[in-house]
Formats: sequence, C-alpha cells, structure tokens
Amino acid sequence: MTLERKQISPPRDCTFNEGDWSILSRHWFPIAVATQVTDGPVAARLLDIELVMFRSEGRPVVARPSLAGATAWLNSPPLTPEGLSGKVVVIDFWTYSCINCLRALPYVEAWYDRYKDHGLVVLGVHTPEFAFEKDPANVRHSVSELKITYPVPLDSNYAIWQAFNNAYWPAHYFIDSMGRIRGHHFGEGSYGESEQLIRQLLTEAGDQDLPAAGYGEIKATGVQAAADEAQIQSPETWTVHDEDGVLNQAPGIITFRFYARDLHLVMGPGADGKPIHFRVRLDGAAPEQNHGVDVDIHGNGVVHEQRLYQLIRQSRDVAEHTFSIEFLDQGVQA
Repeated sequence: MTLERKQISPPRDCTFNEGDWSILSRHWFPIAVATQVTDGPVAARLLDIELVMFRSEGRPVVARPSLAGATAWLNSPPLTPEGLSGKVVVIDFWTYSCINCLRALPYVEAWYDRYKDHGLVVLGVHTPEFAFEKDPANVRHSVSELKITYPVPLDSNYAIWQAFNNAYWPAHYFIDSMGRIRGHHFGEGSYGESEQLIRQLLTEAGDQDLPAAGYGEIKATGVQAAADEAQIQSPETWTVHDEDGVLNQAPGIITFRFYARDLHLVMGPGADGKPIHFRVRLDGAAPEQNHGVDVDIHGNGVVHEQRLYQLIRQSRDVAEHTFSIEFLDQGVQA
C-alpha cells in the first residue's frame, strides 16, 4: 500500500452516485490535509473530527463523524467507533414531538427488527427542537412509550448534529461496514429505497442470507400513520414566543382555519405540572368521528405531559374546517 499526503480543496459541489444517493458539498471542509491511497480507501483526520474523507473507486465519500458528543445514552452503553467496526449503521436524527419523526419511526424500527441479527446497528440520535425535549426523563418516557429498543444517544448540545452538519428532522444516514457514509435521506418517504440500500450494504459486508424486504408490511396507525399528502393545504404555523405561548388565565381559546386530514399541537402543562383540561371543537361542534387519538368523541382531552398531541383526524372526505381548542385550566404551554 502506497500512501501520499497532500493538501486538497474539494470542488464546491462534490457528489457521488451510489444508486440515486448523493452527498453534497456541505459535508466537506474547504481545505483538509488528507491521506490518499492508491489501492484502497483510508481514513484522513482533521483536528478531532473523525474521518474527513475517503476515496472509493476514485469517488470522494464522506465518513462517519464521531458520536462522542452524546450527553447520555438510552438502551445501550456509549458506542465507540471500535464497537461499530464492521457494522452497517443507520443514523436516525429525530426528536420526540416532531410529527415527521414519529411517522418515520415505524420504518426505522422495522429495519432494526428485520436486520439487527444480520449486522445492522440503528442509532436514534435524539436532537431536541424544544427545551422540554432536552430533559432526559422526558426522552426516556417517550422512548418507552414508543417501544424503541435500539440505542438512543441524547444529543442535547447538538454535538452529533453539528458533526454530521445536519439540518433536518428526520434525517437518515446510511453507513457501510467500513465506516463510510454511503447515502442519506431527509424527511419522510423513500422507505423502500432506503431499505434496499441497507440490504446492499449488508450484502457487501458479507451477509448473503438476508430475509425478504419488508417495506410493504408497515401498517402504522394513530399519530404514526403516514400523512395524507394529497389533502394537506395548511402549513405548520407558529406564533407568540420563540418556543411557546403560556396561558396566564383560563379559559383561553386558539382558533385556526385548516385544510388537512390531521391537526396536531405541541403542548405541555405549566411549571407546576398540573394537568390541563381542554375542549376541542370542529366548526363549533364536537369532533365525534373526526377526533384525534388524544381527544374523545366529545372533544375532551387532558394535557399531562410535554409532547405532540393529535387533536383531529378526519375520518371521511377531507375538507376545510374551523378548529378551536379551549383550555379550561391556566398554565398550558402551547
């Protein structure tokens, strides 16, 4: 093996074609001291950032950044690069009150269940969007409620997020057994393509006896059911403070005109933790068969923890409606 050390300046848009996957220039440092090898890939380092660049068949390939910035781990002791050596790894950046993340979870969990005995490691990197999601107890409770059993590093300081130069919830990164990032996907969807890439990486790692692909078997329900993309005409909305608005005196009402199958709201009790009772109305009446999983047919519900609540799921033809929620107790954060 012949090694040559030199300075490189990657082009502004450096991509590689691995199926339909690409890795963009945002993963590159403007100038790095890299080690180039003539007959195989080798890691290069810049300061404490693990694996700046690989070359595989003449193509630049980004490699797995460090996981050392995790503030805690759930379902596992801290995993190291040495411990992941030879494993195919899926990194799932998520946060527990994100509806898009919740919808993607059944597919991530299915990948883990189907391929964990064939060399796949799934890491659910929990990077919080809101302050209450930084509380390890809240995350631990949600991981338990969602029945997540794979390792979950808590990325409360955004160290892993920044190491990956990530910008999305959810975001999936697919890493081969040599530690190279071979693909990514941002947001929901492309689950079949993602599973095919996982299977390809496991096969390359030496497993020739994989179970049949299972993408078509996923039947998510409740909050985790796939979005009805054809009927979404109302965007996400946010007002008041940087993170939330607090009801200082009850009753308080929020009204919203919307066109979508589902309506969700991220909310939690006040600092005293007391439950907050609320009542939902659809066009001024009880939602009945159009109630969400966190509301009964009469529109009644209780805020008892900080998370995402599903308030409306239209059960028949989706149409435009006026939604209102009346909080009967003060202190709610929404």
